[in-house]
Amino acid sequence: MKFTRSESLDRLESTIESGDPVIGAGAGTGISAKFAERGGVDLLIIYNSGRYRMNGRGSLAGILPYGDANEIVLDMGHQVLPVVEDTPVLAGVCGTDPFRDMNVFIEDLRRRGFSGVQNFPTVGLIDEDSTLRKNLEETNMGYDKEVDMIREASEQGMLTCPYVFSEDQATAMAEAGADVVVSHMGLTTSGDIGAETALTLDEAAERVQAHHDAAKAVNDDIKVICHGGPIAWPDDAEYVLNNTEGVIGFFGASSIERLATEEAIENQAREFKEIDF
Repeated sequence: MKFTRSESLDRLESTIESGDPVIGAGAGTGISAKFAERGGVDLLIIYNSGRYRMNGRGSLAGILPYGDANEIVLDMGHQVLPVVEDTPVLAGVCGTDPFRDMNVFIEDLRRRGFSGVQNFPTVGLIDEDSTLRKNLEETNMGYDKEVDMIREASEQGMLTCPYVFSEDQATAMAEAGADVVVSHMGLTTSGDIGAETALTLDEAAERVQAHHDAAKAVNDDIKVICHGGPIAWPDDAEYVLNNTEGVIGFFGASSIERLATEEAIENQAREFKEIDF
């Protein structure tokens, strides 16, 4: 690992003590990672949706059978890790993968230079009341496998920053040793390939607070940040942080790399097309 768990946590504590929000950023490409780091983010996260997202596909491609999610993360690591200079990089791990021995896989991630993990792809994005989700849980491919993965990574000394979608999941991840709970509000809205169906910001703030409270009830030292759904732009994140208690930051994947790229490339191309000669 480039950074041990304690080193990563010390860095996050320093950010919190300075009064700044903890910001994590998804990195689907090396250039995303390089310039997010220059922008001052505290964590970088590599997971398979980053590749799909930066190839113009919706982030939910990451939970569909378009490739081996864990193998894609290893390949993306070759592209991203060498360009990151001084920021902990986390791997998005598909904890339900039945073809991986998780303790061996996590050891491999550590050896490659990853400093932590997150649970992605995650079955948490699938409605708990749906037949599909129930069947996944019934056939040993449920969220509990993701909890087990986080526990294994924690025991191996990695920083653990799992996605949670409910109070029960926040409790379970805190009990498994999670360091940073990422309260997930669903697929990010806005932009060309963002979601249209989402919570309101007030609903999101209420749900984030509930996740925070559940996690803190287990471990008062745990850190909670928010992600996704209607929390798409800096103003959205600021609103949620100002309307919750104890939530200390935001993780942006589409928000930081996709939305910025969509606007920048389109506007740059338009300016070139408007050249007078």
